[in-house]
Amino acid sequence: MENASKALIMAASVLIGILILSLAVFLFSDFAATSDRIHKEVKQTQDDQFNAQFTSFAVKEDNNIYDIITAVNLAKSNNTKYELTTSDEGNYYITINMNKGTNISNLEKLSESRINMLLQDELNALNGGALPSYSCQVRISEITGLVKEVKFTRK
Repeated sequence: MENASKALIMAASVLIGILILSLAVFLFSDFAATSDRIHKEVKQTQDDQFNAQFTSFAVKEDNNIYDIITAVNLAKSNNTKYELTTSDEGNYYITINMNKGTNISNLEKLSESRINMLLQDELNALNGGALPSYSCQVRISEITGLVKEVKFTRK
């Protein structure tokens, strides 16, 4: 009788041990899934905040040369941050293009003096009127989910 009660105690101990291990494995996998979900949400929020810097130009009806220069500076900042020099380097490179009768591509590569000349050309064309307005289209990379091209077109 004494051996039977010891056997029952041992069996109960093994079952309790298995239950505790099962609970630990369940909690570990549940916490891992929650952590992964939170990480994805934080990454999506960061991507949305980054994209909002550029998509705000697409929402705006009447962008002007100052908005274009702002977008160029944001793109230069991003490309410098990732040490990118061409759009072939992954999908983090941001290209800024402008169409004002003739296409001007890769504004983000222009020097400060060339950008100042572009600004001066716009100001010289005023003749007492308002600055020309531009519409904006933003393309987002399907791979990274981040802005890859911003194109301004003169209205």
